[in-house]
Amino acid sequence: MDDEVANASKPDTVTFPWLAAYPAGVPARIETPPYGLLGEIAQDLAARRPAARAFTTIMPNGMAASLTFAEVDRYSDAFAAYLRETLRLAPGARVAIQIPNGLAYPVAAFGIFKAGCVLVNVNPLYTAHEMAHVFADAEPAAIVAIDMFADKLAEALKQAPVPHVILTEAASLFPMPSRRLIGILQKYYKKQVPYPPFRHATFRKTLAVGAASIRAGAKVKSYTSEMKPSAVACLQYTGGTTGVSKGAMLTHRNLIMNVAQFIGFWGNGMRENDHVLTALPLYHIFAFTVNLLGFFIHGAHNILIPSPRPLTNLRKAFEKEGITVITGVNTLFNGLLNQPWFCANPPKSLRVSAAGGMAVQEAVARRWQKATGTPIIEGYGLSEASPVLSCNPVGRAKLGSIGVPLPSTEMKCVDDQGNEAAIGEPGEIIARGPQVMQGYWKQPEETKQVLRDGWLFTADIGKMDAEGYFSVVDRRKDMIDVSGFKVFPNEVEAVLAGLAGVKECAVIGVPDAASGEAVKAFVVRDDPALDAAAIRNFCRRELANYKVPKFVEFRDDLPKSNVGKILRKDLRAYSP
Repeated sequence: MDDEVANASKPDTVTFPWLAAYPAGVPARIETPPYGLLGEIAQDLAARRPAARAFTTIMPNGMAASLTFAEVDRYSDAFAAYLRETLRLAPGARVAIQIPNGLAYPVAAFGIFKAGCVLVNVNPLYTAHEMAHVFADAEPAAIVAIDMFADKLAEALKQAPVPHVILTEAASLFPMPSRRLIGILQKYYKKQVPYPPFRHATFRKTLAVGAASIRAGAKVKSYTSEMKPSAVACLQYTGGTTGVSKGAMLTHRNLIMNVAQFIGFWGNGMRENDHVLTALPLYHIFAFTVNLLGFFIHGAHNILIPSPRPLTNLRKAFEKEGITVITGVNTLFNGLLNQPWFCANPPKSLRVSAAGGMAVQEAVARRWQKATGTPIIEGYGLSEASPVLSCNPVGRAKLGSIGVPLPSTEMKCVDDQGNEAAIGEPGEIIARGPQVMQGYWKQPEETKQVLRDGWLFTADIGKMDAEGYFSVVDRRKDMIDVSGFKVFPNEVEAVLAGLAGVKECAVIGVPDAASGEAVKAFVVRDDPALDAAAIRNFCRRELANYKVPKFVEFRDDLPKSNVGKILRKDLRAYSP
């Protein structure tokens, strides 16, 4: 086995109290990963379930198209051949993907893995400046991008050129009539597709050329015949724990082991006949590993939503497919609960709701349970850990907890001197296991800050209870210091979320002459009669006085990331 970082030592129920919470049959360790390389997955699924639907894209108007497991394998072979035979890319060359959820994404991703190249996930919503930063750092030899953002891409390429550009479209791999109709609507009526002022190939052409190379004798399997599981498979760009965007180097083994960990942990929670709503973007590490890799490996059906905003874009997916699993973040679940069409007819087929990426507010979890009859199973992770470190056991979930460490994973909370915190006391969460990254791409000093003695320092403040369940108190950088007292925004936000009339909320610290910092709440209300006095009075009943918001600002909406996480940093930037 490769050991990029030290694995968890031999399990012991005294050292690791969480093992008692494991469901029956879940091993303490994952000894043998199911695959050596990510490129093997599509071929295996094509042999196991060739005619079953692997991915379906559903547009907001209900137009849809699907790929079977056999088609994903065949098309990704063709794309791998194009990268190696036509573009002549070497093993380890970086290939960026900058497209929203759609059928082209899994084809390109598995094609990159089969070619022995490194996938670089890039958010299509990035500004030209943000794109250029990633391009300059990762130095991709090629990029697969959506044509709708060709103007921004053109500006980014002026700052950081990429040798080969491949453009795809929103309806890529749809049947010809649907693809043509959607293309005409977007290009000529909605004016959503700018002219690309740079040389490029179309995604359709790359598949045709790659398929011709295979017919001429190209052997796709040979591209990775010498590759080891310790090779880097993906650069996942993240702000990490120190703010500046950098690429977490995730190896084939990191990602494969993480999938094996949560599949083994969930057991019957994941099923071959599942229909999984994938509203989170696949370029985000949560959906990338859990949905694209995990549910695909399990043989399930991913329903891809190109854009979940507005949330009415999801309505057709619920109507057309018997959704059994939803993966999301707190804002997605909260947003759906505020949609009359969803509450009037919640999915009767829903069995599992899995959350990560940000803390799930207790009020949201309770409302979701009442509306759908299913609990939200919360987990925890970060890009540097592929991403999943912990999860609540199905049937044994604790509300407000991020669950217990996955098999082969160790977690603990430590103080500023590195000493382990007592049960129930807050400290920085640190973790180790086979899913932890190799390091940051070309950033040895940044790597040293977060990887120490085999442990990943997360910068999240958490606690562990006597049964080994962890909870996240907050991010270290978000902690508010009021006259020497620590205030964690998550705690205040959780209280605010339980007040009738509060639709969304966020809490930050702002400078204050009297106390150093003061608590400020931003509130989106659905009751116009709700005022600041009512908010403070409610909080005083639930919180110590120093935690009660001194300032309250009402807004029509809150800034969010591409996956719907509320961006406190943006609120801090514009708050006086």
